[in-house]
Amino acid sequence: MANDYTTEDEVLGKAYDSKLMQRLLQYIKPYKKYVISAILLNIIVASLGPLRPYLMKIAIDKFIAHHDFHGLFVISMMLLASLLFQSVIQYFLTYYTQYLGQKTIFDLRKQIFTHTQKLSLKYFDKTPIGRIVTRVTNDIESLNDLFSSGIIMVFSDIFIILWILGFMFFMDVKLSLVTLSVLPVLIYGTFLFRRKVRESYRNVRLHLARLNAFMQEHVTGMNVVQIFHKEIDELKRFLGINKDYREANIRSNFYYAIFYPGVELISAIATCLIIWYGGGEFIRGGLPVGVLVAFILYTDMFFRPIRDLSEKYNILQTAMASSERIFKLLDNKTFVRNPENPIKLNSVKGEIEFKNVWFAYNSDEYILKDVSFKINPGETVAIVGHTGAGKTSIINILSRFYDIDKGAILVDGKDISTVDKRDLRKYISIVLQDVFLFSGTIQSNISMNNDDIPFEKIMEAAKIVGAEKFIDALPGKFNEEVKERGATLSVGQKQLISFARALAYDPKILVLDEATSSIDTETEILIQKAIEKLLIGRTAIVIAHRLSTIQNSNKIIVMHKGEVRETGTHQELLAKKGIYYRLYQLQYKDQEVIKTN
Repeated sequence: MANDYTTEDEVLGKAYDSKLMQRLLQYIKPYKKYVISAILLNIIVASLGPLRPYLMKIAIDKFIAHHDFHGLFVISMMLLASLLFQSVIQYFLTYYTQYLGQKTIFDLRKQIFTHTQKLSLKYFDKTPIGRIVTRVTNDIESLNDLFSSGIIMVFSDIFIILWILGFMFFMDVKLSLVTLSVLPVLIYGTFLFRRKVRESYRNVRLHLARLNAFMQEHVTGMNVVQIFHKEIDELKRFLGINKDYREANIRSNFYYAIFYPGVELISAIATCLIIWYGGGEFIRGGLPVGVLVAFILYTDMFFRPIRDLSEKYNILQTAMASSERIFKLLDNKTFVRNPENPIKLNSVKGEIEFKNVWFAYNSDEYILKDVSFKINPGETVAIVGHTGAGKTSIINILSRFYDIDKGAILVDGKDISTVDKRDLRKYISIVLQDVFLFSGTIQSNISMNNDDIPFEKIMEAAKIVGAEKFIDALPGKFNEEVKERGATLSVGQKQLISFARALAYDPKILVLDEATSSIDTETEILIQKAIEKLLIGRTAIVIAHRLSTIQNSNKIIVMHKGEVRETGTHQELLAKKGIYYRLYQLQYKDQEVIKTN
């Protein structure tokens, strides 16, 4: 496995992208009143903090210095009132920002899921599932931090700085300039920190992607690792990747460990300058002591939001990277598009016709080449051929999971490209070889949570396909809990449930794609009897490797390298002694060898 576990998603764009931000702000528009309320509350909260040192300056210079106990009591009550008022305003500010964040994220997550459901299977063929899940989880949460703690709270830090500067210059211009003389060093340090953190952030994300990809791949393939006794070797590889991730985080933390003490040092230097210059002015009688105390308090308050802004930058950087990946998904238009004025399918009989159909998953690499055949209503037609002959592709394009490149596919004489996809698919049920069950119950997996299917119909479907016997043996029967992907059920049991699911929807067209290949002989006999009942009154397409299961089909279509090479009944095809005959002979010999052994 020579995979370095990196993905294109970890390439960082700009730390701030105005176009991305404009798109993100569109999600806030429906909640403008909360944004405006939060900004107004921010202005108030930002003013209350810097107000207290100014009140302390008044308390020292006007009341303590003149032994005015009444005035000191009043100013103390004003300080207490400002604290209480700030707490109340802070509550509403936190509520509004978090509410805004959750509402916008809810809308965005809903849009992503809805968009993902509309994408063609062609998109999922080329995109790792883990990457899509990351969009709806990690990347969305990064935007939640931006909406709830980033965009709005940046105003708080900026307003606090502005209020502090306003109070400082109002009290003493010269002392303010002395205090701010350290700003060039701080600005340069912040710029340097931002650049270094951005580089380290890229490395952290890169190594995290490697770690996640390694874990996902090896948990999925754990049985292979254990069969070949590779636990120790894979552990060594994991430790190497984990070590790289750890060291990337340590390097990232190093810059924070330098920056925050650096800001504290600059803050301390500013305080020393205040004491040196302000103290000298006080000794000369040109500066009240209250102003000196207020400036010392303001210095500490001034550098705190600057430290916070560096955290906001980190949130912004993460959000920009996440939003770029999210919008890349939302901008993907790999759709099987519905016609603008779709034709309705009513009372489908089940006639299917392929007319000179050409199809490729990738342009010009045709899987199906000029395929033509017709299936009459109620007929059972089998499609056989070697692996890669195009059998499953026929099912995919019949259900419009993919659009064809040339030709036409007709159902009851209507071109399916002119029909609404959902309208078409409700007349088709497919049973696949690899059965997928969802977390829930037996009942919900058969009905797919469709309330229009009564429980009696679910029971009847299970009884017809022979699933009722094992379901009744379960403690919860139809309400038995199904674990993820049906982990607690056997392959045969899952297959029976998929048959019941297909039958419960009462399709006019039934497709069995290698549906009995993973089932033991006893279960296969049971299902073959059920299939005979299922096929009555339905058009059926059966794809099978075991030719013994399709001998009674009305017609057999032999595919070879994407082309229809032979058509006829079992006996007619054997008589031709062509491809079908060779396939049959090969399987017959294999069975003879098995019997002999």
